[in-house]
Amino acid sequence: MLYRESGQYKTTYSADQAIFTIPQDRVFFALLMLAAFVGIPLVATNYVYTALLIPFLCLSLAALGLNILTGYCGQLSLGTGAFMGVGAVAAWNIATRVPDLNLLVVFALAGLITAAVGMFFGLPSLRIKGFYLAVATLAAQFFLPWLFVKWGWLTNYASSGVITAPQLKMFGWEVDTPMEKYLFALSVVTLLALMAKNLVRSNPGRQWMAIRDMDIAAEIIGIRPVVAKLTAFAVSSFYIGIAGALYLFVYLGSTEPDGFGISLSFQALFMIIIGGLGSILGSFLGAFFILLLPIFLTRVPPMLGFDLSTALVSHLEFMVFGALIVFFLIVEPHGLARLWQITKEKLRIWPFPY
Repeated sequence: MLYRESGQYKTTYSADQAIFTIPQDRVFFALLMLAAFVGIPLVATNYVYTALLIPFLCLSLAALGLNILTGYCGQLSLGTGAFMGVGAVAAWNIATRVPDLNLLVVFALAGLITAAVGMFFGLPSLRIKGFYLAVATLAAQFFLPWLFVKWGWLTNYASSGVITAPQLKMFGWEVDTPMEKYLFALSVVTLLALMAKNLVRSNPGRQWMAIRDMDIAAEIIGIRPVVAKLTAFAVSSFYIGIAGALYLFVYLGSTEPDGFGISLSFQALFMIIIGGLGSILGSFLGAFFILLLPIFLTRVPPMLGFDLSTALVSHLEFMVFGALIVFFLIVEPHGLARLWQITKEKLRIWPFPY
């Protein structure tokens, strides 16, 4: 009886349109934020920050950006890794060439540059869709890393092509320790996730979902596919670009163009398939699952007495990923987010069966 909606009335339009419409959801979200901002810094170790939490936040933001494009607008993309590379290289160039610029402004400008690049590679979506569009976006995955290597100005003519993030400074605050990097990344991701949640409920979000469900019917009722698709590519690339900047500045520290290869694009795609297409929560659940699985396969078998080689663990990861993708596509296409939604529906009527 803890999750009942009966007796909770909305008396204003703003209350009815709130993200969390019932007190239980608001309390749960407040406790979650309290645990993330206060509880975890009290107990987490540097290993937990660097191996799990920070990459989880960076990849969650990238998965969120891809989910806006693929889950909400129905435009399949395989260029996530390349767009993360654009965001990372753009942020590095801006921070290096304008060192006094605020870090948040650097990330915002890197996101806008990535949005412009994403719109350019999204132009084929005006004529093609489905797997043909996926192949078109795959061109970005091969062209952009090649451009990073061949255009020396982008990497300050470094012979190896490696770029190293400068010192993180913002409003006089130097982000040095893993805990500070985690809190910075958490603040950015939380803000952008709330913005995305409101965006998909707004007029552009409804246009994206109309295009996803049936683009011809959407065009008949007055939605312009050109505007809807290109704005989806722009917003998606903006999020992915900021994720790439975070990935370099907060997690990697230094990288080369190969660090944003096609494997990163497939990893982001696996996240939204397992987590749930068309779900903000699914982006986070999928990223957490994808990051936790290799750690689980590495740590748990030795505890049970099984000594697995590194190569075998790597092969098991691919086997489990493939099996899970097939399982979710057949059994639960909406992923882990749908399982959470079913749990909430059961709680509404508990302890009664129906």
